[in-house]
Amino acid sequence: MSKPVVAIVGRPNVGKSTLFNALAGSRIAIIQDTPGVTRDRIYADVEWLDRKFTLIDTGGIEPDSNDVILSQMREQAQIAIDTADVILFLTDLKQGLVDSDAKVADMLRRSHKSVILVVNKVDNFIKDEPSVYEFYNLGIGDPVPISAANRTGIGDLLDEVMKRLPEHSGKEEEDTRPKVAIVGKPNVGKSSLINRLLGEQRLIVSDIAGTTRDAVDAVVKYDGREYIFIDTAGLRRKNKIREDLEHYMIVRAVAAIERSDVVVVVIDAVEGVTEQDAKIAGIAHERGKGIIIAVNKWDAVEKDNHTVKEFTDKIRLTLSFMPYADILFISAKTGQRLTKLYEMIDMIMESMTRRVATGVLNEILTEAVALQQPPMDKGKRLKCYYMTQVAVAPPTFVLFVNDKDLMHFSYERYLENQIRNTFGFRGTAIRILVRERKEKDM
Repeated sequence: MSKPVVAIVGRPNVGKSTLFNALAGSRIAIIQDTPGVTRDRIYADVEWLDRKFTLIDTGGIEPDSNDVILSQMREQAQIAIDTADVILFLTDLKQGLVDSDAKVADMLRRSHKSVILVVNKVDNFIKDEPSVYEFYNLGIGDPVPISAANRTGIGDLLDEVMKRLPEHSGKEEEDTRPKVAIVGKPNVGKSSLINRLLGEQRLIVSDIAGTTRDAVDAVVKYDGREYIFIDTAGLRRKNKIREDLEHYMIVRAVAAIERSDVVVVVIDAVEGVTEQDAKIAGIAHERGKGIIIAVNKWDAVEKDNHTVKEFTDKIRLTLSFMPYADILFISAKTGQRLTKLYEMIDMIMESMTRRVATGVLNEILTEAVALQQPPMDKGKRLKCYYMTQVAVAPPTFVLFVNDKDLMHFSYERYLENQIRNTFGFRGTAIRILVRERKEKDM
């Protein structure tokens, strides 16, 4: 089940990034007193009272500005509004109620979304209470007073967010059809790929980067089984964006990845693998999705006996954090190897939901420890007591040890490789959670 989305919107310089950092629990967004510093949306996962949601920070809205950057930030905020389940409309007590606030409020009313009016920079709740009342004039509900900088009122705000989040629904979970998100930079052929799979021109395809501005679902039937493909807006390097919206599309990609089972990261064979490809793949990796790396436009590459190996080596180097992902060389234009895509999706779906019996798992653990001794620090050696699988999608294991501080990353990777070598788990991340347990408790 995908997480609900909560967006922070408001005029520039009312404290959106400060609130974002307070809710996310860390300094992720850039904070500066110059309006318009946050020019691209930043996202983070937030948990409160056992509920999780994706939080979006946006650039400020200037409803009537003709400035190119500010007008794009307005468009960016509109995308966040369209995507969000709940909107935090942030205002500034120090500046008071201004005309732009009323215009933003009108914009939010037309969205028909659940809106929470938040009044920021309330440093003294008793003294500032009369000034907070002014914001009732917006006609958008009861204002929630906070000070994002001082972290006051945040708990009350989160409680209000919890009331507005959509209830858990089993509808999505009942749909067993594989959900496949197609992600990648603009103009790598994502829409062409889905059109070829569909056998029809359902999505708009052109050579203009960023033609696809929304996430679109398409149902494809192959060999008696249905698959849901999700096309997303492309992601582009920040330094290439000045007057268009591609780098404002990342939230749609995140939202598509959230509700997918398998993510197909499309790479342009002509351009080669890039750091931006790594960032896109990293979003899917962090969220524990099944991953396929599809190298598109393979028909346009001059090849010799070493081309595939050289290209594969470059991908493995750039995407070194996900060696488990399979690589498929395809052509959306000619249909080359596209049927192989379905086989990979089926294999990954099986891997992601595979369960390993605890007894068998611990036999492998015992053998792995015997083959390579656990690390030691200051005369104390790590002891691995036992391991059990606690979840699927992604497969998640809990390893009980004597002292988790002794667990080195390289040994954890070694254990992961032993599990993979024995049980497969191709195309999916594996999570190993290390927990301490004293020997006397065993």
